[in-house]
Amino acid sequence: QVKPQFESRANTNCRVFTAIEYRTQVVAGTMYFIKVQVSDANYVHLKVFLSLPYENQGPSLADFQTGKTRDDPLTYF
Repeated sequence: QVKPQFESRANTNCRVFTAIEYRTQVVAGTMYFIKVQVSDANYVHLKVFLSLPYENQGPSLADFQTGKTRDDPLTYF
């Protein structure tokens, strides 16, 4: 659900968009840190916010980091 948000903000089109790993942090909702494969050798780290269920909103892309590799550790940012 955040692929169009990422493509728009990063000004790119992704042939591949596969989540590889994730971590969560509970805030006023849940913050997801997700490692996503966007091509054969390129990865991005996404920070996605999912609000509490009663707010009835979908996930939103809070931030992202490009230029990552599969071996880069997924950290909070």
